[in-house]
Amino acid sequence: MDEVTRDIQGEIPWCMLFADDVVLVDESRAWVNWKLELWRRTLESKGFILSRIKTEYMMCDFSATRHEGRDVSLDGQVVVQKDTFRYLGSVLQKDGDIDEDVRHRISAGWLKWRQASGILYDKRVPQKLKGKFYRTTIRPAMLYGAECWPTKRRHVQQLSVSEMRMLRWFCGHTKRDRVRNEVIRDRVGVAPIEEKLTQHRLRWFGHVQRRPPEAPVRNEVLERVDNVKRGRGKPKLTWDESVKRELKDWNISKEIPLNMSDWRLAINMPEPYLFRVSSLTYPNLLGKKVYVVVVVLLLQWWVISIFHFSPINVGISRP
Repeated sequence: MDEVTRDIQGEIPWCMLFADDVVLVDESRAWVNWKLELWRRTLESKGFILSRIKTEYMMCDFSATRHEGRDVSLDGQVVVQKDTFRYLGSVLQKDGDIDEDVRHRISAGWLKWRQASGILYDKRVPQKLKGKFYRTTIRPAMLYGAECWPTKRRHVQQLSVSEMRMLRWFCGHTKRDRVRNEVIRDRVGVAPIEEKLTQHRLRWFGHVQRRPPEAPVRNEVLERVDNVKRGRGKPKLTWDESVKRELKDWNISKEIPLNMSDWRLAINMPEPYLFRVSSLTYPNLLGKKVYVVVVVLLLQWWVISIFHFSPINVGISRP
């Protein structure tokens, strides 16, 4: 496909190809119709057929300006208009929001959960192993493409609720058991998904900052346009604003991304692990099991002052 259409391809993001999928972007329906006809003639001259059924278009209405009312057609057939557009596993909305994409990723996570329910519900499988399976299989499906999300509080809340429901279920607990979320996370060794979401976004930010200025992700074509008249209401949250907020919350400088090793250490969010030297179980204490972690810390000054140990000849001095 790349070789056949090399002469008619445009620059990113006005023309994007992946395998046999083609995305054409323009500022008017007239130019979109012209591009569709050009691609149809070129592909049919090479023996390919541009599908009329699978072709669809979406008009992104980011401003309050009026648009022309003519339809988008392909060889005389009107192309179906959609409010959402799915491309490479992500769902795009005409208003630029991410509500549908977040719901789609949560559904993808639950699909992976149901496929592995036989393992996750098995009481013979250790909870740490279940947590590792969740980190490597289910959570990546929920956070696919999340590095480009300008998330709001409701989006983070939806992801957190779904994650905690999964973790509680394969631990055998419900909300009626009144077990805190932190206890569940320590048992399975899973960090909060909102922190991993921030890590994904900052990691992508570091990748963008290290790219050369002529790269598409650094090109002025993808930058925010300020001279467009917007509609009423509060301005939409952008990806840049989300990154600035997270850099401020994590107290990270913008110059650190240029050094890859320092940047990885700055944004690293390790999974919680509970290290136990010795554990004692006390049953029937307020109806719960309390695990006491005993950590023995030997300090030389403490030993000398309490037990009068000699640094050379170790022994207990008697009066």
